[in-house]
Amino acid sequence: MLDSRTVSPCEPDSNWWERKDLTYLDGRLHLAGQCLEHLARSAGEPVFVYSACRVASNLGRLRECLGGLPQSTKVLYAMKANRFLPLLSELRRLGVDGVDVCSPDEVLRARQVGFREDQISFTGTSVSDADIDVLARHPGVWINCDSLSSLRRLGQRCPGRKIGLRINPRAGVGYRQNDQLRYSGELPTKFGIYRDRLEEALQLAARLDLQVAGLHLHAGCGYLDDQLENYRKVLTGILPFLERMPALEHLNLGGGLGIPLVQGDAPLDLAAWTGVVADVLGGLQASIWIEPGDYLVKDAGILVLEVNTVEEKDGCRFIGVNGGFNLHIEPAFYRLPLHPLPCRFPTGSLSEVPVPAQVVGNINEALDILHGNAILPGLREGDYLAFLNAGGYGSSMSSNHCMRGRFSEYLVV
Repeated sequence: MLDSRTVSPCEPDSNWWERKDLTYLDGRLHLAGQCLEHLARSAGEPVFVYSACRVASNLGRLRECLGGLPQSTKVLYAMKANRFLPLLSELRRLGVDGVDVCSPDEVLRARQVGFREDQISFTGTSVSDADIDVLARHPGVWINCDSLSSLRRLGQRCPGRKIGLRINPRAGVGYRQNDQLRYSGELPTKFGIYRDRLEEALQLAARLDLQVAGLHLHAGCGYLDDQLENYRKVLTGILPFLERMPALEHLNLGGGLGIPLVQGDAPLDLAAWTGVVADVLGGLQASIWIEPGDYLVKDAGILVLEVNTVEEKDGCRFIGVNGGFNLHIEPAFYRLPLHPLPCRFPTGSLSEVPVPAQVVGNINEALDILHGNAILPGLREGDYLAFLNAGGYGSSMSSNHCMRGRFSEYLVV
């Protein structure tokens, strides 16, 4: 069953990405039982396809490992990863504990799909007075303040409110040590309150009659097993904060859990991850919250684009498609790979030896390269490519640049 809405290296035997709900059947790529080429042809435009089954599997796997921690836990979905309404409704149906939001409009989106105020956690940055005015009208929403400025202005409008502080432990993690994905680290960042200003923040909160009952951090995005020792440093870095706040009700560890993006990446060992958490925080009495976004939805989504140009220029093979970095920003801006696969394996005269090619979009910018060295079999204009791991930070970060912002979204349930 489909729920849709319209908005204005890759060899056949390289199956590192393959799983039960993502595979070739009779030479055509299927996700959750749906032929991706057929969906794209019927849509007539770029299309994101999401597997509800995969989202459920990811959530279940995460819950199972969290059950091994001595503390009670909550899983809050990071809405900024993907805010497609049917997907949010499905996550609510699956029993996610709540949502992590970072703007007033995301608060309203969460309420639209039925999340209660007490299931919503707001962690914003550069928060305006107008933002705070909206939050004041939702007294049940949990708010994490990431600056003394927002703390002061919130206290002036909402005295007596129970809140959290977003902190910065001066250590970070990210996929393959990508500094663009670190939210904290050796270099100063805009996120969170540093240890040297914690006392000032606590005193300010007390003067304004704000009850600080939670701590929040988010150290980076997409980390796998190779970053777990760095993650241990992140957790160790928050111990001085915890020592100052013995009556804490909960500690929010944010998100950032990664998934394999290329051949050679291994899935994050969740048992090892929870082992690090238990080693460092095993004696913590407060509950532990986490905010996965990509981990739940990234590998549940595929972006399908039509090939409209196959041509060699100056010795380089280019494959042009009907969408660009305005539909999925990660390859251009974060150097994160979108792995392309043919929606249908070429046969007969098309079954040439796979050769390297640049897969490029239809945006008039030099950055518009979706994959710089894809090994693809023979493709013709009119064929379709499926870009893996497109379920997070694709549609939610899309733009109408060059007025090419149209796409459809389908949730297979």
